[in-house]
This record gives sequence, structure tokens and C-alpha cells, in this order.
Amino acid sequence: MSVTVRVPAKVNVQLAVGAARPDGFHDLANVFLAVGLHDEVTVTPAGELRVTCEGPDAAQVPLDRTNLAARAALALAGRYGIEPAVHLHIAKDIPVAGGMAGGSADGAGALLACDTLWGTGASREELLDICAELGSDVPFSLVGGAALGTGRGEKLRPLDVGGDFSWVFAMAERGLSTPAVFREFDRLTEGLDVPEPVASEALLDALAKGDPEALAAAVSNDLQPAALSLFPELADTLAAGSAAGALAGLVSGSGPTTAFLARDAGAALKIADALRASGTCRAVRTASGPVPGATVIRA
Repeated sequence: MSVTVRVPAKVNVQLAVGAARPDGFHDLANVFLAVGLHDEVTVTPAGELRVTCEGPDAAQVPLDRTNLAARAALALAGRYGIEPAVHLHIAKDIPVAGGMAGGSADGAGALLACDTLWGTGASREELLDICAELGSDVPFSLVGGAALGTGRGEKLRPLDVGGDFSWVFAMAERGLSTPAVFREFDRLTEGLDVPEPVASEALLDALAKGDPEALAAAVSNDLQPAALSLFPELADTLAAGSAAGALAGLVSGSGPTTAFLARDAGAALKIADALRASGTCRAVRTASGPVPGATVIRA
């Protein structure tokens, strides 16, 4: 028997970041939107825990127990006294180290797949608790849709969304380390009064109404200056997307993927073509959201 779970990427339509806490984390107001780029995680009984991976940039994915999929299997097995003797196979389609929560998606996917395979009977709350232990973005990867994440992003409140939003994602030539981007944020804001992070009411209203123009006027990312400081070439990609007619462009999460909001699916295709021709990025993908979170597709 094997179990396959499909799990989506995310884009942060708002990422408000507070000052560093004593524990080194930052309080966030993080508005997540799950979009239709997916990884698939397949779990099969095996002699011991092992991880394999295929797909774009698969060579960059760690295959040891630092992989979030492996950590998820170990965490669930530890709670229920199960031997984590499984083969975790990850089929990648979410950019690696791209600010779209690909690693977190794999963690959530592996957790749901192992739970299904082992029949633990864990409640949704237990699974979300394990997700929060694994990382700040992992709970949203399990839930999907749209949500406001507070704390360090792991405390989720589902949000109403009144329609589909069309996006274009431009993948950069290299990755960015999330911890490095947060360190640069701390450096850039040193000595400044960093306000408490709060979700934008205008943005939440735009999501609820399904209004892309209103959403475009409200999107923001407090990590964008840090990402641009470490990867200045991203400014050229943002300019190319804007010139191609995007309603808004921003760095996705900690980057370096840049996300462009389009008026509709047809406009997204035109923006994608222009970005490919611009020479400012490695690859371009289109997707819409919101989409469901981690979902069992084969068992």
C-alpha cells in the first residue's frame, strides 16, 4: 500500500514583520493564499526511513533527516510509538528555496500521508500542532485556501475569498536563505521603531470581494527590502512584470521568487510571455488561487 498527497505552494499577499523577539523569531501578520503549483508526496512502507526526490531543482533538496518530510514522519511516529520505516518520495513542482513554502508543503504532505498510511486517528488539531513544531509555514500548507497567520505565522485564522486570483511567478537564477533574509531585515531596521504587525483591513476586504484591483493596491511584504538588498537583480524582474501589465508585483515571502497579480487568466499568460522574453528570470509559471491544502489523491 502507498499513499500520495498533493500539497500546494503559497504566496504571501501581505507579510507584516515585527521586531525580533527574544527567541529570535519575529511576530508576523502573514496573509497566505494557496496557489495551484503542487508537490506530491508518496509514502510507501519500507525497511527504513528514506527520502527520494524528482522534479525541477530536485538536486537541491536534502535527502537526509533534515528534510521536513522526514521530520514530519519522525514526529508523527514518535507520538504514536510507530517505527518510521517508510519511503518518502517527493515529486517537486514548487520552486526550491523560492519563498513559496515548498519545503513546508512537503512536510505537511508527508504528515498527512503517513497519518493516512498508519491510521493513527490523529485529530486535525494534533496534526496542526505537529505542523507548528516543524515550521512556521507548515500549518498553512496543511490547511490551504486563504488564512491570516499570526505569532510566527503558525496561528491560523481562515479567511473568506470571493473569487479566484490569477498570478504569475518568476523564478530567480539562485535561491535565498530565509534566515539570511530575516537577518538582513534586522540589520536594515536596527535602531528603528518597528511597528507591531497588523493585517490590512483593505486587503482582507479585497480578498473577501474577489477584487484583484483592490488587492493589488493593498499587497505588501516587509521582507522585500531585505530580499532586494541581498539579491538586487530582483528589482529588474519586478520592473519587467510591471511593464508587462501586472496589477502588482512583489517578492513572495523571503524570496527570491517574484509574484505578479494579473487582472485575469488571459492577462497572466501575456505577463508570463513578457517575463520570459525579458531575460530577468530563470523560469515563469502561472497559477491561480485559492486552492485546497494537503489532500490525499491516492491511497
